Amino acid sequence: MTIDQKLAPLRATHSAPVVFGAGAAIGVLGGMIGLGGAEFRLPLLISLFGFAALSAVILNKAMSLVVVLVALPARFAAVPAAEVAARWPVAVNLLAGSLLGAWAGASWAVRMRSATLYKVLAALMVLMAATLVVTHTTTLDTLALPLWAQIPSGIVAGFGIGVVAAIMGVAGGELLIPTIVLLFGEGIKTAGSISLLVSLPTMLVAFARYSRDGSFAVLGANIRFTAVMAAGSIAGAVLGGLLVGVFPDAVLIPLLAAILLASAIKLARHK
Repeated sequence: MTIDQKLAPLRATHSAPVVFGAGAAIGVLGGMIGLGGAEFRLPLLISLFGFAALSAVILNKAMSLVVVLVALPARFAAVPAAEVAARWPVAVNLLAGSLLGAWAGASWAVRMRSATLYKVLAALMVLMAATLVVTHTTTLDTLALPLWAQIPSGIVAGFGIGVVAAIMGVAGGELLIPTIVLLFGEGIKTAGSISLLVSLPTMLVAFARYSRDGSFAVLGANIRFTAVMAAGSIAGAVLGGLLVGVFPDAVLIPLLAAILLASAIKLARHK
């Protein structure tokens, strides 16, 4: 039995409406800013549903994978697949680093002591809060790097994003989208579609690595929980998308950043 399984019950006992509602709330938050909301779901899995850090990461990864699979067809309706396919060198450049990063990140996560993992997750929450504020309050312009610098920069950035996504159990769009805009000069909409194409194989690699560890049993014991919360997340994301513009970014972004920072503090103090 892993340390994580000793620290938290293997199976969640909350009712389906509570699980669906929590997923929907997270989906709304993510949908209003054009993201999946997995960075908000992770602390909820720990604080509300009582999962230990690694178990929460694995469940979050499974739900993020479902959300991305559902989001891909909808994304192609907004940005034609042919337009995204024409940017395949960008995706390949990032994948060259993110696949390795995902494997490395998942490997580090399963080897960390639980106390260490909580602190690492707290630090990454702060990173997500900072990224959220910067990307939604400033205009991102391409760095216009020469090709000889752009390719290794893409690999290094992809590796870092793969590590973060694997450790947090997120898709990584929060980091991928601004990276694609800055390094490759793509528009926000196209960058969002490319990020999904990079996220999917990156998540599958992390998932494959986690499946080799005993703590992966938490997923098998919580299939229903995962499906219900994922369904809530998808429904909430749709609603959140409809609410875009209802709350001004000047109010919404600081609020969401504050939620992430509060979650980081709570995770850092987790015993």
